[in-house]
Amino acid sequence: MMWPFKKKEIEIETRSIGAGYTNQVMQARAEYMSGVDGLAELTGCVQGCVSLWEGGLSLADVSGTDLLTPCTLALTARAVALRGEAVFVIRDDGLVPCSDWDLTTRDAEPVAYRVGIADTGGGKTETVLADEVLHFRIGCDMTMPYVGSSPLRRSRLTAGLLHTLEMALSEVYANAPIGSQIVPFPEAPETDMEHLARGFRGNRGRVLIRESVNVTAAGSAAPAHDWKSQDVTPDLSKAMSRETWAAARGGIEMAYGVLPGLSNIATTGPMVREAQRHLAQWALMPITAMMAQEASKKLGSTVKLDLMRPLQAFDVGGRARAMTAIVKAMAEAKAAGVDPQGAAALVGWADE
Repeated sequence: MMWPFKKKEIEIETRSIGAGYTNQVMQARAEYMSGVDGLAELTGCVQGCVSLWEGGLSLADVSGTDLLTPCTLALTARAVALRGEAVFVIRDDGLVPCSDWDLTTRDAEPVAYRVGIADTGGGKTETVLADEVLHFRIGCDMTMPYVGSSPLRRSRLTAGLLHTLEMALSEVYANAPIGSQIVPFPEAPETDMEHLARGFRGNRGRVLIRESVNVTAAGSAAPAHDWKSQDVTPDLSKAMSRETWAAARGGIEMAYGVLPGLSNIATTGPMVREAQRHLAQWALMPITAMMAQEASKKLGSTVKLDLMRPLQAFDVGGRARAMTAIVKAMAEAKAAGVDPQGAAALVGWADE
């Protein structure tokens, strides 16, 4: 006899995936948390790179506004280097830095912000429009162009390696018996051994002479080589910790636009100058260009930021020789009846 009831079909639950709203909110929250808490932030390598960013941006020549002060530029550099973005609320008397924020967007462009402003008596939260906010960000992704990411987050594997190495080395130097030795001694009561250990501990740098006698253990005399001291200092060279640490440090420096040769112990003056030029031209100038565009859009005037002149990030001797060659070429062109501007345009030295 067949059962008269049909088996109930299993209901399939449908969830939003891909570019849905829930997925975007979860990704934005994950990006926010991972951008704030980055590995290797406490290492000297990262702080050195951040200091270079701070010093470079704080010296920038600013034209078109008085709001971008050296202090504001230094805060921006540190926030962008460690968090990937910085937000300031525009006020009549200056820019107010924001410690926390979230935003709403339309067509991938921010339209409103809810910002948190830190004060000594307790922070406060305000809701402002996008035109009232300067939002500087780097390392944006196509899925969320309104969220920045720091170089540490973009090189998370190398940052984790550097973090693990320095944590392991600090624990080794804190807990390992570095410089300790095991000195064999004939069998004696524990009180005598403790008294002898205290005598060794209190005479640092002196030659200690202890009287010893031949004893028998297990039916025979103790071998002579058993009386040699044994060093218990860990051998870190087998783990190649120094080479691995140097490679991880170089990777983090490259992520920040700092040539690893700048921290090399055998570096020279020309290498230092080239590293400074590379940092200014390929790392900081693109950031200042985006900052100038954002400031020009929100402040209502054309804002320009220049790093090359205050940092002297160019070859002074080469520029002087090039200037001499240009003047000589223009004089010869004029003497020959050739338009100097037209000749300069042929090699890209003049506007079309």
